[in-house]
Amino acid sequence: MASKVASWYKKDHVREVKTDFAYHHTKHVVKQQAARKSKCVCRLYTQATETMAEPGYIVPLFHPRKTICVCEVHGPAVETAYAIPFYRERHAEETEEYQRVSTNVEKELAVIQEEVRRMRIATKVQVETLAVQKEVREMMTRRVDYLDEIPRMPDFLLALRPHTVWEKTPIKLFCTVQGNPRPLVQWYKAGVPIYPPNTPGKYKIESKYGVHCLVISRSAVSDTAEYSAVAINQYGTATSKATVIVKRGAGAGDYYHLGLVPHLTEIHASKLEVGLFDRFPVTFGVEGESATLVCSMVVVPDLPNLPPIAQWYRDDKLLTPSKLVEMSVGGGKARLTLPHLAKDDEGLYTLRIFTKDGTSDHSAYLFVSDAAPTTAGAPGAPMSVKVYDVGSDYVLVAWKPPNTVNEAPITGYFVDRCEAGSDTWVQCNDAPVKVCKYPAHGLHVGRTYYFRVRAVNKAGISRPSRKSDKVIALDDAERLRLEGTKEGVPSAPTHVVATRNTKTSVFVQWEASKEQKSLMGYYIDARVVGAKEWFACNNKPFKHTRFVAHGLIQGETYVFRVQAVNVFGLSEESQESSPVSVQPALAIPSAPYGITMLSSDGSSITLAWKSPKHSGGSRINAYYIDQRDVNDTVWTEVNLAAVTERVCTVDNLTEGNYYEFRVQAGNLVGVGLPSDPSPPLKCEAWTMEEPGPAYDLRFSEVRSHSLVILWKAPVYTGASSVTGYFVDMAKKGSSEFVTLNQETVNRRYLQVTGLEEGETYVFRVRAVNAKGVGKPSELSDPVCARPLPGTKEIVAGVDEETGDIFLSLEACEVSEMSEFVWSKNYKTIGDCPRVSVSTKGRTSRLTFTNPDKDDLGRYSVFVTDTDGVSSSYTLTEDTLNTMLELSYAIRHPVVPLKHGLNYEVLEKGHVRFWVQAEKLSSSVSYRFIFNDKEVKSGEGYKISHDVATGIIQMTVDNFTRASEGTYTVQIHDGKAKTQSSLVLVGDVFKAALKEAEFQRREHIRKQGPHFSEYLDFTVTEDCTVLLTCKVANVKKETTFQWYKDDEEIVPETPPNVMSGACGLPVPLFSRKDQGVYKAVLSDNRGKDTSAFDISGKVFDDIINALARVAGASASDLVLQCTPEGIRLQCYMKYYTEEMKTIWKHKESKIASSERMRIGGAAEMAWMQICDPTDREKGLYSIEISDGVKTHVRSFDLSGQAYTEAYAEYLRLKAAAFAEKNRGRVLGGLPDVATIMEDKSLSLTCTVGGEPTPEVTWLKNEQEVESNEHTRVTFDGGKFSSLVINQVTPDDSGKYSINVRNKYGGEFVEITVSVYRHGEQIPEPKLGQAKMATPVVTPAPPSKTTTPTPSKSPGPKSPTPGPKSPTPAPKSPAPKSPTPKSPTPTPPRGIKSPTPPRFMKSPTPPRK
Repeated sequence: MASKVASWYKKDHVREVKTDFAYHHTKHVVKQQAARKSKCVCRLYTQATETMAEPGYIVPLFHPRKTICVCEVHGPAVETAYAIPFYRERHAEETEEYQRVSTNVEKELAVIQEEVRRMRIATKVQVETLAVQKEVREMMTRRVDYLDEIPRMPDFLLALRPHTVWEKTPIKLFCTVQGNPRPLVQWYKAGVPIYPPNTPGKYKIESKYGVHCLVISRSAVSDTAEYSAVAINQYGTATSKATVIVKRGAGAGDYYHLGLVPHLTEIHASKLEVGLFDRFPVTFGVEGESATLVCSMVVVPDLPNLPPIAQWYRDDKLLTPSKLVEMSVGGGKARLTLPHLAKDDEGLYTLRIFTKDGTSDHSAYLFVSDAAPTTAGAPGAPMSVKVYDVGSDYVLVAWKPPNTVNEAPITGYFVDRCEAGSDTWVQCNDAPVKVCKYPAHGLHVGRTYYFRVRAVNKAGISRPSRKSDKVIALDDAERLRLEGTKEGVPSAPTHVVATRNTKTSVFVQWEASKEQKSLMGYYIDARVVGAKEWFACNNKPFKHTRFVAHGLIQGETYVFRVQAVNVFGLSEESQESSPVSVQPALAIPSAPYGITMLSSDGSSITLAWKSPKHSGGSRINAYYIDQRDVNDTVWTEVNLAAVTERVCTVDNLTEGNYYEFRVQAGNLVGVGLPSDPSPPLKCEAWTMEEPGPAYDLRFSEVRSHSLVILWKAPVYTGASSVTGYFVDMAKKGSSEFVTLNQETVNRRYLQVTGLEEGETYVFRVRAVNAKGVGKPSELSDPVCARPLPGTKEIVAGVDEETGDIFLSLEACEVSEMSEFVWSKNYKTIGDCPRVSVSTKGRTSRLTFTNPDKDDLGRYSVFVTDTDGVSSSYTLTEDTLNTMLELSYAIRHPVVPLKHGLNYEVLEKGHVRFWVQAEKLSSSVSYRFIFNDKEVKSGEGYKISHDVATGIIQMTVDNFTRASEGTYTVQIHDGKAKTQSSLVLVGDVFKAALKEAEFQRREHIRKQGPHFSEYLDFTVTEDCTVLLTCKVANVKKETTFQWYKDDEEIVPETPPNVMSGACGLPVPLFSRKDQGVYKAVLSDNRGKDTSAFDISGKVFDDIINALARVAGASASDLVLQCTPEGIRLQCYMKYYTEEMKTIWKHKESKIASSERMRIGGAAEMAWMQICDPTDREKGLYSIEISDGVKTHVRSFDLSGQAYTEAYAEYLRLKAAAFAEKNRGRVLGGLPDVATIMEDKSLSLTCTVGGEPTPEVTWLKNEQEVESNEHTRVTFDGGKFSSLVINQVTPDDSGKYSINVRNKYGGEFVEITVSVYRHGEQIPEPKLGQAKMATPVVTPAPPSKTTTPTPSKSPGPKSPTPGPKSPTPAPKSPAPKSPTPKSPTPTPPRGIKSPTPPRFMKSPTPPRK
């Protein structure tokens, strides 16, 4: 009969199960055994029949059991009976033989049946095991990312289900737990732990593949209780509960005496399947802030309109939505928000979700600390304000006192009330009440009130408590009077015991106060051992005597104390607990994992595995290995004695068989759970030439972008030794591996760089020998490229006291079992005489005994029993040499010097030798040595020191040529010593001696009048250069004189020496002011001189200072047109050609030329463009440099500006041309002519003009006609004469000449006086030359001033011709209007030239 086995709960997975190796192997074995046994049985029956089948003989039918032949090829089972022919008769011997053979056949058939049954059972068990594994894997994939990648607190995927059974029925409670690390599950019955060894045969606890089971065999009514499974790991705790009811057959009421009456609730159980994950942790808040507790859920089916039913509890009291409590369920989350925290909100919060199979709960504590007090030292706010005994005008208010840790004791309380609808609080009591009750009087009937309380101590008043619930003053109540009560504060709790709990919490328990009347609860305080300040663990009275203090620092040691509290206040503090270190509680280790085969020789297999992820708080000191053949269901112990290494060789195996292995770890607590079975491993000899896999891949120094991977060499090396390794990497979830090293590495570690921060990677290693690359190792555990919080690196240093060179690491995380494992080049350093290791707290130090070059290399340290705390440091030769120098300095101490021996020349020519140490003690000793002879303090030498500043000094009063040599100071201060020398010879000594002699002369000089500050210069805001100096030790009789180039300068204002300062102004400074200036100060006590050479660099500095002021005052460029071209002008306070000014056109420097002329006046710099063209368009700028800053002014000569300027230039040019070519008198005529009667008068002048002008002579404005008496001539168009023969008095008068052409003319008057013989020569009356005003604007006057002819007081002798004619001056054209300077000061040094005579224009017409 064929045997087809399938799990009863996994019918739809038969196809997958059949692919399993174990299934096929078991099926094959069953077929072979059945076929072989069936053939054997058939053959035996045939032989017996042939032997015993005789005629006439009937054999009775023996069938104590029916014989079944099981064979797949025979079809269904057949019942066989044997009949002997009647004619066959047997003898007694034959009958006996027949019975013997029949008995043997029956036994063989029974053996075959038993073997077949056993194999069927084994196959069924193995197939069901595989089905369970597959079922668990499918369920765990829902949150595999949380399980594999991030640490998670425990979570029940499948919660416990309630059971109701009849008595003596076995009960199995199942649950499935997830968490990372894998949680440990403890079973409880009615809150009491279940330990199977205490009740043998009653309970059995199983745990496989995350499925945990509690088996209760032969249940009794006493087993009726609430059972709970508590899962715990280092990140938290989860609980699943279920009620078991065991009934007796007589009736269902027998279990009611146990008090387990079924709870009836108005809320109907939800039909949804709900799983909780991402549960809210222990939370810390502050008064006045908000807090939110969130728990994520997986809801099946997820219906938007039908969320799960969720209830929130605080300290087992159901919460309802209000202004202070907000609840929401939806979107896969259950959320509780406390918008305005108060200490009343502190407590244990529980979320209860109703599911299809019951309820699922999660609880965590919320701590609320006091807000910052309004006054330093003020107490925290009271809490839990309640109102009792409500009457028509009276209520009793009660509250809980706050916890006081470091504040002053509370002296009383103020109670405030507020009517509903009002924001005004009224204080009820004038004086603080000392108990936590107060009868509030004066209420109005029918009104609604709120109450609050404030605590008072000597520092101030606390913040107000949260207001009470509203109360209406309606009914009178019996009033409780507090007067005369004998109650007081409770007694202090006793026997405070603190024990380890988790990495960040401690379990505290104590004995309750003996006086518990009106007891409200307890306050728990903690303190770090060695610290003075206590801090509160809870801010709301805790009602029980067991408390878990959260938020502690792992590795720190704490002590705890407890205070009881009632309405009268706080009790005395309890005695402190014994110190306890914050470490996880001891537990059995988690299961090892990652079993891999390293080699096999046909009779043994070498295995390796990875250590448990959690050691249980104790060092793992043993491993136990079990084995089984894949055809067996029973595990066999491999080793009775503990294995301490994670490699083991299992012997006495059968070649060709497949085996499974599992490993258990043991610590101080006990043996942990077994690992998952390894995959079936075949025991056959390895003969491949390539090496086997490397193993034990682990990581060190995991950082954001790098890590170090380490591994162990293969056990099986192949045909030759291993020569190197390849390391492959892939991102988690990817099958694409990248080889990190192109060339093999011969060491067993590799630093990997270039990682992405936060990314998770897996690695594998392949060994290489001469025959090729071996099989890859098992994949490493996933590693995330992110350092641990607070990670620190190894620090190299030198001990300041001993001088020892060391490497030190302060771990960010340690546990009680942690060890610092130091390695050099990633080989563990054992007992090595070259180094020593010391550990104190979180810090470990590796100290070198006698370091040298052999100690160079890469040092690393790994901290065990942590989440991978590690670091490395490469000790280089330069670093070692630097530390060796520092070590030598510490071991051979010297007095550290800030400054070595130095000298300083003081007043009077004294020389001070000094040295300064970093610090000196009061016991310091020293001595000075000069040229090998010690110098003592005495005549000519003064030696002293100052401990505060560390200065040791020696002063030499008379520093002469004999002082040349070597100076040394030797210092001894405790064990340290040092010396410093100074060599004063040669040029160095000469410089010191020269300085000393100078100081002596200076000292003598300062005995009389002297300059305290020598001559220097400043430039004032109006650009005047001022030479200044300061004088000292002067009196009224002291004289002060200025000199330039040894010539005395007498300033307008005499210097006042009594003012202490003297100055000499130099206005309009220019190159002519260069020279040597001296100031001489003298009286009867002596004379002092200060010289100042203004030349070279000093001259340049003055010019730069002038340029600084002038440049800052420079105006923008101004356009001015002239007949010669277009001029750009810049006005400033002062300008001189020595200033560094640069004119630029389109960023190109302009040099002075015929077309571009550059010049300036005292307050203006200009640049003229002669005969401008379009090429001269563009941006012009002037740069005035003061040596530090360049002042730039610019003008854009283009566009409309250029067009208008060019038109103005053409106009002025035309006017200048007309002025140049008009008719004019060039010279030769006097202003006045006086002549005696009968003489001849000749008035001759030179005229000019182009074209040749017309000349007209006039007398008294009437044209003179040429005749014998008056002859007018005009020769060559150049010379014109008026000759009067034999003048008479009638010829006296005003004569004038009018010269003109088409461009204009000139009119000149001459006064002629004729006197008779013997008459007094008349006083001449000057005529006035008049010139017509030109029609166009004339050109600017020439730089050369036209000389004005001198007026002769005496009479002029008449001359017939133009002999030595007095040249007539040029008539200067009036100056073109100048744009107003931006500065209000008119330009200096510019005078409008006055013409020598006046001209009239136009010329009067001829008559």
